[in-house]
Amino acid sequence: MIPAAHPAVPGAGALPTGTGYAPCHHGEILQGVFLDADGHRCAGLVTLPMAGPGSTAEFVRRPGTAPEALTVVPAGRTKAARAAALAVAECAERTGERPCGGELRLTSAIPVGLGMGSSTSDVIAAVRAVADSYGLRLDPDTVARVAVRAELACDPLMLDGRPVLFAQREGRVLEVLGPALPPLVVVGCTLGGGAPVDTLALPVREATDADIRAFERLRTLLRRAVATGDAQLLGEVATASARRGQQVLAHAEFDALTAIARRVGAAGVQIAHSGAVAGVLFDPAAPGLRHRMRSCLRALDAHGIPATRAFTTFTTTKEILNGPAHRGGDRPAGPDTPRRPARLPAL
Repeated sequence: MIPAAHPAVPGAGALPTGTGYAPCHHGEILQGVFLDADGHRCAGLVTLPMAGPGSTAEFVRRPGTAPEALTVVPAGRTKAARAAALAVAECAERTGERPCGGELRLTSAIPVGLGMGSSTSDVIAAVRAVADSYGLRLDPDTVARVAVRAELACDPLMLDGRPVLFAQREGRVLEVLGPALPPLVVVGCTLGGGAPVDTLALPVREATDADIRAFERLRTLLRRAVATGDAQLLGEVATASARRGQQVLAHAEFDALTAIARRVGAAGVQIAHSGAVAGVLFDPAAPGLRHRMRSCLRALDAHGIPATRAFTTFTTTKEILNGPAHRGGDRPAGPDTPRRPARLPAL
């Protein structure tokens, strides 16, 4: 949902200002190379949505200034600045105005480098803020196109949590898997000590025909899991995808993580294929959920894997572990242990 605009007041001398917001995600459920409708190979992914941290942008447009007179605060958010300039050109063409400069201000609570879509969230928030300053609301396809031009690949955060197989390098939806993921409870954690992952430094492995067949099988199973609301099947798909991702990421804790998931009766695990964030997936309908989650937290701690936050893929006002005494609106659930913060730490 895009925050309300702050239009200029006629005659008041105020500059047209817009705001925008974009969420983050918690890594991928599935990532690989798939076939599009024409049978062409295409890199694609399905992200795990997470409510909570996000990016907020404010864009103050300065009509009459040169387009290159565009600044961003904090400095260094070059992808968001590039996205804002592209969005200005798009919106100016739609409204018949001349492109101009302005100031983009970003605020984000998303940890950087963990594979949670921090850069894409900044980019989408920036695009939405620019559009808002023009009194426009750009459709998701346009936002995706601008985002890909700004950062070469993007996550499907402009689609607001719908489960889709998304071609991140092309900015297009390969398949809408359904209206919503099966209900899940996720115990988040970080691997590799939470160190940021340099995705550009990762080795590139060309997908073989056998890889394509394996990815397409996982796609079929995930489609079935979404259609039937089968959390267990979704967990199996996510675990299989995470295991394939190990060929590149090689997280030292991965075997321990999957063993913990099996021991506590979780549905599976998921990881960010371009970061260090990971999650143990639980079916909320499984008996003894609180006990399973507490056992999971103790096991993660015993293996030196930092737990971060528990959250759900469905809207709830009840803390999974803490009960009604710790309600906080629609805040995702968080574990309450003396050694674990309820929110993602600033890593």
